[in-house]
Amino acid sequence: MLKSLNIKTIKSQEIIDITSQIKQIVEDSGVKQGICVVYVFHTTAAILINENYDSDVKLDILKELNRIVLLEDNYKHAEGNSAAHIKSSMVGSSKILIIENKELVLGTWQGLGLCEFDGPRNRKVFIKIIEG
Repeated sequence: MLKSLNIKTIKSQEIIDITSQIKQIVEDSGVKQGICVVYVFHTTAAILINENYDSDVKLDILKELNRIVLLEDNYKHAEGNSAAHIKSSMVGSSKILIIENKELVLGTWQGLGLCEFDGPRNRKVFIKIIEG
């Protein structure tokens, strides 16, 4: 089963909570056990699993990524968004989660986030549910 989410980002950089949408897709699938692949096919966005209770964690993650990967650093890429490509590569374009008893297996504080590094843009996230 393949589903998708269309997400409109509003900032140049942000992490948007997509946990509830992914959980709903898993629930609607009826799959009791399997895996859920969450994938964004944009080269300047990423999928993150991290704390989802305190929104300051998202801000701290973006702050540190910006400290590590400078916006301007004599990059060669002519489009001017090399920093976004690098951050996306660091965080990753997909995550694989376990489905057990019709639910995602996540830690108490964990959630899924769509990381926008070159917004605002319209982003598409694919969700593949595999029973097994």
